[in-house]
Amino acid sequence: MLYMPIVVPFYESNGLSMKDIMILQAVYSVAIVILEVPSGYLADVIGRRKTLILGAVFGTFGFATYSFSYGFVGFLVAEIILGIGQSCISGADSAMLYDSLLEKGQEKKYTRFEGKITSLGNVAEAVAGIAGGLLAGITLRAPYFAQTFVALIALPAAITLVEPKRKVPLIKAGLMEIVRIARFALFKDRPLRRNILFSAITGTSTLTMAWFAQPYFEYTNIDIAWFGILWTTLNLTVAISSYTAHRLEKKLGQRASVMLIALLLPLGYLSLSRLHLPSGLIVLYFFYLIRGYATPVLKDYINRITASSIRATVLSVRNFIIRLLFALTGPILGWVKDIYSLPQALMLAGAIFLIISILTAILFISTGKEMEQIRDYKSRTSPS
Repeated sequence: MLYMPIVVPFYESNGLSMKDIMILQAVYSVAIVILEVPSGYLADVIGRRKTLILGAVFGTFGFATYSFSYGFVGFLVAEIILGIGQSCISGADSAMLYDSLLEKGQEKKYTRFEGKITSLGNVAEAVAGIAGGLLAGITLRAPYFAQTFVALIALPAAITLVEPKRKVPLIKAGLMEIVRIARFALFKDRPLRRNILFSAITGTSTLTMAWFAQPYFEYTNIDIAWFGILWTTLNLTVAISSYTAHRLEKKLGQRASVMLIALLLPLGYLSLSRLHLPSGLIVLYFFYLIRGYATPVLKDYINRITASSIRATVLSVRNFIIRLLFALTGPILGWVKDIYSLPQALMLAGAIFLIISILTAILFISTGKEMEQIRDYKSRTSPS
């Protein structure tokens, strides 16, 4: 993600306001929302490898479109293409990892591997932060040209993947089958529903902060030359916490982990709304530590109680809710930032996420026993 350290200044240099930026990201989220669950279902039907290849193709075209666009409409088209590509990837990648481990009888190691992937991804993004900052010294558009070539690397990477065998492949195809699985995950299965809702709220919280980090840098008068370094170190923070997440989760347990995430992420927003440098940066780094811990842990909680035959679809339901919530809240928060101030936007975001995080966390832990003590949901082969 070479472009992320300078993405907000890039938009602003092309005449976009913070509201415009959030609308673009909302459109991206809507594109994912529309296709998220169908693409996850497609991955369950035709295979995760083929869907990932498709996602890589759209990703390359999306960044190529960005590279040659100079205004809101061009960026809008690029975001839609990227949304299609991301919808093909999200859900399918984690499902493929879990089933690959399941095939080898090593599914208990999922959190460790998901954490390593998240960690390596953030190390790569940290390196990209430095490289992107240097490229931006040439022109703010240079990171986007370079990103097109980086995105292209995903294509041969996806082609080399090996599809794991599934004991109960999903054969049925059609819109009603997608609806049936989504209904099962969100309404019929209480443990699965509580996992998806809490994970989605957490995902929305961390996604929103990713788009407020650079405005915070600007608000606190940090020179743009430092953006790349700050973005790099923030991602290294995520890398460290996600890499060790499986160890910490074993010590804390499920309930403590859920309450920790539910409280600390919203408090990060509220603290940033009141703090300037240097204490504000400390809070931001702490927020990213929690983000790195939450991602692999909460995905593992969902995978443990989801049948292989519907795994990609269920994970896509989670991502669907994240993008839907972001599409609803992002433009409003961007508007508050433009009309009033960044602190007020952060305070509003913190209040919103605190309320819904606490509610979903209570719902999560009120259903009874720890994940290891719940009856063996993995034995289920399909929703009934």
